[in-house]
Amino acid sequence: MNEERTATQLIAPDVTLGKNVQIFGFVNLYGCSIGDDSKIGTFVEIQKGASVGERCKISSHSFLCEGVTIEDEVFVGHGVMFINDRFPKATSESGTLQSEDDWSVIPTVVKRGASIGSNATLLCGITIGEGALIGAGSVVTRDVAPGATVTGNPARQMNAS
Repeated sequence: MNEERTATQLIAPDVTLGKNVQIFGFVNLYGCSIGDDSKIGTFVEIQKGASVGERCKISSHSFLCEGVTIEDEVFVGHGVMFINDRFPKATSESGTLQSEDDWSVIPTVVKRGASIGSNATLLCGITIGEGALIGAGSVVTRDVAPGATVTGNPARQMNAS
């Protein structure tokens, strides 16, 4: 694989970058797509098969794994982690290290205008609704309704005041 390397970035040639994308230092991008006018913070990794829409902000130390779709105008806070496997294991039943053939990606979608607070963890197979807000440190285990605010572990919808 031909890769463009700088002192602070690893961006593989199979990455699709929109116009005016800002990428900060110590970033690892491969096989993903980033939409126009988005910002990718320091120490972010975005894996193959993940996509980030237009005008998004992905803050430092966040991890977007294969199967994650971020729609337009989404904010991802610092240290946000996405998961794409409900039952991760290091080895197969035979005791050999697992490969891509030993499991299936379970996709996650974050809809337009949603905001995810710092250090949140999002399990796979869920949809975060349009304009939803995920509180910092929350562990999101199920779908979040459009416009809802969820917090906690597991994340639960806050009551309107």
